[in-house]
Amino acid sequence: MDLSRRRLLGRAGAGAATLGLFTAGFSTAGAWAAPRFPDDPFRLGIASGDPHDDGFVLWTRLAPDPLAVDSRGGMPERTVPVQWQVATDERFRHVVRSGTARAVPELAHSVHPEVRGLRPGTEYFYRFRAGHAISQAGRARTAASPHGRGGDRLSMAFVSCQCWYEGYYTAYRHLADAGHDLIVHLGDYLYENGVGATAGVRGMPELDAQYRRETYTLAEYRNRYALTKLDTDLQAAHAAAAWALTWDDHEVENNWAGDVAQVDGDGFPDGDPAAFRARKAGAFQAYYEHQPLRLPQKPHGARARMYRRLTFGRVMDLHVLDSRSYRDDQVGGDGTKPGFDAERRAPGRQMLGAEQEAWLLRGAARSHATWNVLANQTLIAQVDQDPDPAVLSSGLDMWDGYVDARTRLLGGLYERGVRNTVVLTGDIHRSVVADLKLDFDDPSSPVVATEFAGTSVTSGKNGSASDQVGANWLAEGVNPHLKWHNAQRGYTTLHLSHDELRAEYHVTDYVTAPGSPVSTAAAFTVAPRRPGARQV
Repeated sequence: MDLSRRRLLGRAGAGAATLGLFTAGFSTAGAWAAPRFPDDPFRLGIASGDPHDDGFVLWTRLAPDPLAVDSRGGMPERTVPVQWQVATDERFRHVVRSGTARAVPELAHSVHPEVRGLRPGTEYFYRFRAGHAISQAGRARTAASPHGRGGDRLSMAFVSCQCWYEGYYTAYRHLADAGHDLIVHLGDYLYENGVGATAGVRGMPELDAQYRRETYTLAEYRNRYALTKLDTDLQAAHAAAAWALTWDDHEVENNWAGDVAQVDGDGFPDGDPAAFRARKAGAFQAYYEHQPLRLPQKPHGARARMYRRLTFGRVMDLHVLDSRSYRDDQVGGDGTKPGFDAERRAPGRQMLGAEQEAWLLRGAARSHATWNVLANQTLIAQVDQDPDPAVLSSGLDMWDGYVDARTRLLGGLYERGVRNTVVLTGDIHRSVVADLKLDFDDPSSPVVATEFAGTSVTSGKNGSASDQVGANWLAEGVNPHLKWHNAQRGYTTLHLSHDELRAEYHVTDYVTAPGSPVSTAAAFTVAPRRPGARQV
């Protein structure tokens, strides 16, 4: 496999300035005024995202041959006009907004029209047209107005970690039928690893060899997204509600931190900062090309501002975080070596970076919403993973490896009088409910916030209600702030009002075959300004 530094840098993606022009519809390619496609150009589905009180962003990508090895999706080097419509009814008899976006080859013929001028807290339907082809219809709901118009309740769900080759997306089929207002994705939308000779449990031996190796170039990341988005259950969940997304590590590479790669031993020059930035640039561009993201989230080479705030009336302020781009590197060792505790507690270690950390604390303190909800990647709660009191074992990639950053976050919330914080967390392929304390080593320390960590959609394959990891975490006296644990796969729903936040953990029996039923494993409530979860 020829993965030289020159090859990667040459295929990393568009430069920062030109990418902005392509997003606006400019292109070096000529126009294709009357396109005729060899197959349905909307095979990757449609999506909406980041709802405001007056609109949302729409997304689709034209790809009649989604898995074409050249990553062009079967499209020519032409610019294609894509019409979009937003209506108040599914039959599109009452179209209230419409327009045309230009799908350009430089962005893999993806479009991101931002719709404005809609009513707060209102359900709408949308669709696209290119040539004679019309997409399926999608549903999206605008956020309630911060001035009180559009509702005082919110129904939402959050998910993470959907390794395509380790399971079927049955959870998304159930989620699509639930009628939520919002779906939050906390990262690991795809995995950079090769899918294997038979595509894991999916069994697709006809896949080109490119799909069986790790992704490094823009073309390879594009094709991995195309493979993932061909799943009809995932498409149904995107069409059912607006999404708010952020990335974790596998959208680029396992456990990446800022501009630091993890050397994976396959001969690829991850130790070269320029090569890794080029890899990030390609990964970031492909992510943007395949998600319903607004203009402020478009990448500038290997930089992108993913953290942002979405307001849903007076019920919720959603603070979408990026805990990868600005963090310090993980401390070395296995978490048990002498000196490890001093390293992870070193003053000044960054998880969010100074600018994002200040933005978060400032926004939470100024919020007028009943709930401040953080869309977060890795577990904030302290977790000693070994029940032996003589052994301290902590996850170095989680906030346990960044103790001072956690202290600044929880201490900052407490000092500012923020008592309505709920954290949504992914990454760990298991469900955990935790009270986040000002000092985890002091049993009398006040609870600052509540953390709901959700399991994976498929990553880790079939799970179980309990396992040895959970037994260690919940062992008597080890982590008294942990309230519940489950190692099955699934998703978590939240129902928010001014009186209560209710979290329900929904789990699948299996993911290695399609069609699993879904059941509710547990439910918890949080009262406003009384942090801490109560099982019901």
